[in-house]
Amino acid sequence: MVMDPWKMFRGADFGDNIEEVVETEECKVLRLNDPSGDGLMTIYRVFDGVYLMYNDFHLAHCYSRFTSCANILCIDHCREGRMEHRTEQDLHYYIEAGDMRVDRRVHHTGDVDFPLSHYHGITIGFFMEQAEKAIDEEMPTISVDIASLAQKFCSGDRLYILRQNSAIEHIFSELYHVPSKIRMDYFKIKVMELLVFLGALELADYRDERPYFYSSQIEKIKSVHKLLTEELSVNYTTEELAKRFDISVGALKTGFKGVYGSPIYTYIRTYKMNVAASMLVTDRKKKIIDVAASVGYDNPSKFAAAFKELFGMSPAEYRNDRR
Repeated sequence: MVMDPWKMFRGADFGDNIEEVVETEECKVLRLNDPSGDGLMTIYRVFDGVYLMYNDFHLAHCYSRFTSCANILCIDHCREGRMEHRTEQDLHYYIEAGDMRVDRRVHHTGDVDFPLSHYHGITIGFFMEQAEKAIDEEMPTISVDIASLAQKFCSGDRLYILRQNSAIEHIFSELYHVPSKIRMDYFKIKVMELLVFLGALELADYRDERPYFYSSQIEKIKSVHKLLTEELSVNYTTEELAKRFDISVGALKTGFKGVYGSPIYTYIRTYKMNVAASMLVTDRKKKIIDVAASVGYDNPSKFAAAFKELFGMSPAEYRNDRR
């Protein structure tokens, strides 16, 4: 009898916004489709009941319809970008570069936002009954108890987020550059390393001090972002924005950085410079002074200085360099 390498997923419902691109014995590729963009999930079977998935999303939003009747433990690592989820209590939390999340996928169905319109990372998933048996058979000298890890990090169906940490960075960074010849054996080693690390981790040594936000706050923050990115030629003060959207200056500053990962003016300056860079290349007849004005700079010298700070060259040099 031939074993189905993907039997762990056969009972799962990914939803109608997910399509299968390819499936081989070693690898399965799924595409996520959304009006705001798309994403690819490249999945490798590491052990029976254990998978490693590369997530590469270029979209602003999606709706997760994933449901499974199995006991699942998932570990997510963010390499680049940001991802927003909400809890059952209507609190929003964010995963950013370097963060690791442990959860059971119990509350995974629902809206997922990507504030920077992209997200890249890894998910390591365990269908717990299958995984424990397979790991025990293939790695009998290493003692791991996945059920105990699930209870340790996710008791009461909660989730756990370990913020940027050198040990986690060491484990995951090497997984983003694995030669194909050693891929599968290397995945097994790294999965076991991660399980051993999590088993030894003292939760009391790590505190999640990053804030959570209510939906009412997030709606105002996203409205501020929409205004700033749609009206690039207008410059607003923090006080003007706070008054316009009925939010305190402190809450606006904290909330914007919490959602988008940067202070307001750091974020919008970078956003404007990227828009200007695109204009310089796509509309070569447009004068640099007019490009500057279109992103809110009346002073060409200040525009040139801001542009050079980000791109390492003047606007004119950037335009000429991309002929």
